Amino acid sequence: MIRPHRSRFFAAVLAGFGFALGTGLLAVAVGIVCDAIFPQAGVSSLADKVKALPEFIRDPAARWLASHQLDPKSPTMTGIIMMIPLAMLFRGFGGYLTSYWANWVGAKVVHDLRCRLFAHLQGLSLDFFSVSRTGDLMSRVVNDTQALQSLIANALGTLVRDPVTILLLSSYLIFQQPRLTLVSLVVFPVVVVPVFIYGRKVRKTWRTAQKHTSELSDVMQETFSASRVVKAYNLEPAVINRFATTSDKLARQLLRFVRASEFPGPLIEFFGSVGAALLLLYVAKMDPAQRPSNGDFNSFLGSLFMLYQPIKSLTRLYGQVEQGRAILERSEELLDARPTVVDPLVPRPVTVAGATVEFDHVSFRYGDHPVLQDFHLTLKPGQFVALVGATGAGKTTVTSLLLRFQDPETGSVRVGGVDIREFRGSDLREQIAVVTQETMLFNDTLRANLRIGRVGATDLEIEEAARLAHAEEFILGRPEGYDALIGERGVALSGGQRQRLALARALLRKAAILILDEATSALDTETERAVQEALDAGRKDRITLCIAHRLSTVQSADWIVVLDSGRIVQQGTHADLLIRGGHYRRLYDLQFTV
Repeated sequence: MIRPHRSRFFAAVLAGFGFALGTGLLAVAVGIVCDAIFPQAGVSSLADKVKALPEFIRDPAARWLASHQLDPKSPTMTGIIMMIPLAMLFRGFGGYLTSYWANWVGAKVVHDLRCRLFAHLQGLSLDFFSVSRTGDLMSRVVNDTQALQSLIANALGTLVRDPVTILLLSSYLIFQQPRLTLVSLVVFPVVVVPVFIYGRKVRKTWRTAQKHTSELSDVMQETFSASRVVKAYNLEPAVINRFATTSDKLARQLLRFVRASEFPGPLIEFFGSVGAALLLLYVAKMDPAQRPSNGDFNSFLGSLFMLYQPIKSLTRLYGQVEQGRAILERSEELLDARPTVVDPLVPRPVTVAGATVEFDHVSFRYGDHPVLQDFHLTLKPGQFVALVGATGAGKTTVTSLLLRFQDPETGSVRVGGVDIREFRGSDLREQIAVVTQETMLFNDTLRANLRIGRVGATDLEIEEAARLAHAEEFILGRPEGYDALIGERGVALSGGQRQRLALARALLRKAAILILDEATSALDTETERAVQEALDAGRKDRITLCIAHRLSTVQSADWIVVLDSGRIVQQGTHADLLIRGGHYRRLYDLQFTV
């Protein structure tokens, strides 16, 4: 995932080299400055250090040193001292660029991952969302990836900066004082042990923490979406307690994560101090004539302390990698999910207008529960066909199969004689308009919500569709008219107004198939009759498939199909079914007999 952003990644690597080089120069500068300011007789001096340099730089340095006086008040001494802030500036600038570009790469990688996850979820079948929790999916796409961004930035910064720093400082230390270096680093292997032990705990605890974060998001999503029910049934104490319990689980897990990730730090510092103590003991017992000069020892000690920080960062990197693995495992679970409804490799073109729709002996089940059994029905252009029956009879499943949200277990759904499994799902649904009982509106203007029906529709077409659905009256009654905001899920509208908007959106689509699933359940009788007249006026070449519990909605249907337990038990016109009696007559009597 870094590959598309490799130019910035390599820029971060180069800046990391600059940071490491600045660190090395800082160590050298400290030694030179100390030797220049505190010269000691009988020990290594600045001139002696120049003689030890490689030949290509030794002669110019010796000539420069011979021609300049190292008087404390001279400009030369000032210049030598200024080597320290210059080295620090070089180091700091390299560190800043490394951090910035590493964060830039991290932000872009997380952006790509989020988009990939979201797009993948959009491609999954409807049955995936029926068994998934919305809050959990939101947490995985937003919270998990947000945590991953900081991890990537920190890990990249450590990877491109600290190894080079360790290499340069170690080389300098070994070159300067090989024996002192070995003594001070003798405890380093012990440092690695707790890192690996606690790194595994980091992954386990972080994965559990992210799970609790998902649960917390799910609690909030459910509570906010059902705020009317929560208040109507005085459920505030219950949902607050549920939220607090889940939040407490998350807090406890985060504390475990902190313990697992932070405990190696003090251990590393302790072992580092042990190494420094061993070094000082070794130097104290050395022959005074063999001890390094003040400049050498200060430079060595400073370099040693600068070395422990990148070592500490690299050892903690293992815990960060384990944390990142825990996050990516959750993302991979989503990416591994595959749609149960798959488009053909070579889809056929869809022609729905003027075509006959046939359900050819279709059977379907949810798990072990049969929903449709040997369902056979033919829909012709211009027909208004109604599906009626008790709740759970399989009516909505019929529309789901036509929209190809699911594929039948046996049998087939055909449009124009072609099995819809040979079409691309999006091409098929492009020619179908749907109005459901639960109207989904977006937190946008009335005009934008209507234009969803057909992107590119003109304002005149939008207004005509609103007039046909009898939505124009309440739209123009608002000061902003069609540009009025309706709030999340259309909270600023009544149930009937939301349904009329959904009907207008469907009419704007001008689709060859119109599916009405309890589409007028929230309308009063007068408005329902007016809307029905508008639908009847435009159904000349359109197939209208209507699901309704209110039989007044379907009395004018050309054909009524009565379902019971997934089977067709009756079909015919309203008048014929009343004469025959049976299921339809019983439903009619329940609704209209006083």
